[in-house]
Amino acid sequence: MRTLNLGILAHVDAGKTSLTERLLFDTGVIDKLGSVDDGNTQTDTLELERQRGITVAAAVVSFTLGDLVVNLIDTPGHPDFIAEVERILQLLDAAVVVVSAVEGVQAQTRILVRALQRLGVPFVFFINKIDRLGARYSEILEEIASQLSVRPVAMSAVKDAGSRLAKVEAVDMRQEPHFSAFCEALAADDETFLNDYVLAPNSLSMERLRAAFAHQVAKGLLHPAFCGIAMTGVGIPDLITAIETLLPSRNPDSLGPVKGQIFKIERGWGGEKLAYLELTSGTVAARDYLDFPTGAAKVTSVQVFNEGRLEKVEKLSAGRIAKIGGLLNARIGDEVGTDGTASGGFHFAPPTLETRVLPRRPSDNAALWLALQQLSEQDPLINLRTNGDASEMYVSLYGEVQKEIIQATLQNDFGLNATFEESTVICAERLIDTGSGLEIIFKEPNPFLATIGLRVEPRPEGAGNSFALEVDVGQMPVSFYRAVEDTVFETLKAGTHGWPLIDCHVAMTAARHSSPSSTASDFRKLTPLVLAAALSSAHTVVCEPVDRFHLEVPATALTAILTLLAKCGASTKESLINDGVARLEGTITAAMVQTVQRQVPGLSSGAGVLENSFDHYAPMSGPTPSRSRSGANPFDRADYVQRMR
Repeated sequence: MRTLNLGILAHVDAGKTSLTERLLFDTGVIDKLGSVDDGNTQTDTLELERQRGITVAAAVVSFTLGDLVVNLIDTPGHPDFIAEVERILQLLDAAVVVVSAVEGVQAQTRILVRALQRLGVPFVFFINKIDRLGARYSEILEEIASQLSVRPVAMSAVKDAGSRLAKVEAVDMRQEPHFSAFCEALAADDETFLNDYVLAPNSLSMERLRAAFAHQVAKGLLHPAFCGIAMTGVGIPDLITAIETLLPSRNPDSLGPVKGQIFKIERGWGGEKLAYLELTSGTVAARDYLDFPTGAAKVTSVQVFNEGRLEKVEKLSAGRIAKIGGLLNARIGDEVGTDGTASGGFHFAPPTLETRVLPRRPSDNAALWLALQQLSEQDPLINLRTNGDASEMYVSLYGEVQKEIIQATLQNDFGLNATFEESTVICAERLIDTGSGLEIIFKEPNPFLATIGLRVEPRPEGAGNSFALEVDVGQMPVSFYRAVEDTVFETLKAGTHGWPLIDCHVAMTAARHSSPSSTASDFRKLTPLVLAAALSSAHTVVCEPVDRFHLEVPATALTAILTLLAKCGASTKESLINDGVARLEGTITAAMVQTVQRQVPGLSSGAGVLENSFDHYAPMSGPTPSRSRSGANPFDRADYVQRMR
């Protein structure tokens, strides 16, 4: 059978979970509709999700349309949980982007669409809530085209938009003006189609029109835009038809080599570790051994998502998603396969906030650390860390809502009362120049049985960190090189001033060992010293995160808002006043975002709306801030060597 991994993506409150619920109901998976307000939807299974009415964790449910198995993945809509969305996007064959017919394109919509485009994932739009007061369809299509740099194609015709009498009908490609509109959209990227449309329009059969349309949708050139009402089911049948016939599916090979990816980790009722595996090739059975970067692991249980249920089975076939038990060392992002390599993947901006976590009762300190470790296992980007003497615990955050969710999870799931201090901004360090470091075996002051040479150099902004070997890889065991590479990336988490290093390339320029005395541990312990020397010679500059903002306020409040932005050091790049509403766009340091957020409601009589998202890092002026380290400090050689010994 064909399979399709389909993501449902949206800005918070656009109706994403309601659409998921309606799709499951209309395809016969569930016999009763749940409600976000009532807290009884199929995919919001966590108690916190039901209480707050928002999706916190991705949820999977499967259903069948003819010969197509759809693995439907509902993702969080709140920007604080973008890390969860990131892991899902890499699995998708296609996506439905939900847009509110009232609010239109919002901050998270822009972020998600850009991410889908970068990954080459085709997607369609569903413009929801067409019955709400102020709902628009054609205006939203224009907004999508202008703000998202995509080419939406209207697939619906609406009557009485903005009222309870709103009706939606599918457009008929065969009738004008829809026929001409479809042909012109297709001809823009297909010269052969353009020639036939101009010179021989009678040759354009409906079969050819549909085939050309599906081809360009799969290529991400066109984006069908449906509309309707997820709560009542208006317009949903047309969307379901498009999912079955228009979006690109796969024919997975169950007889091929085992290949898949771990994209989520959770704990079962008994505390056992369960890994969500999306299997793209081969077959996995209970009691099989799977290869991971950390070694082989035995599968103890397999639970497959099937027709809205989780079924315990003996084996998992390609194209399906399952919860796998027994993979004790599995990590999010691990690729399962014959070579056991880890996935590089695509990455959103890192968290820009950090908070210190304290137990209300000092006796709970150890329990709190263990609980936070489990949470970081489920979401690695919270970057759990401690200071040098392990007396303080810190987690990274995307926003204050995420902090509240972690705090509530600790209380509900672990029975721990924890206090979270005020969030502070996470800075980053960037290389100024190229530098190098070298430690030679048997030569003072090197205390380890290893020779390591490293060169560091800056990469283009946003390129991330990288590692390369510039030595003969045959002169040492592979495990020694792997130990150096893993330790390099770990050490880059704290640079000269304690902040993470970004956009840094590290090359290994020298390597030597003494057989059989040298071990991988020698290379792991020596690498931080060599890298610290290279970074010190290259010098780094501390940079602070800068957000891009979009602010809408009544025109009457514009003067007060501009004064506030100026005091906070914001840079306004675009401004527009239309129908009594002022729209401002620009950049502001992440440290000042909360100040603006607190004051906008009062200055705009509660009518102001601020949207912000990470944009870039910029060098800081003034005193250079530093951050406490976790573990031994390789920039203090004497202390580091003493600790390692």
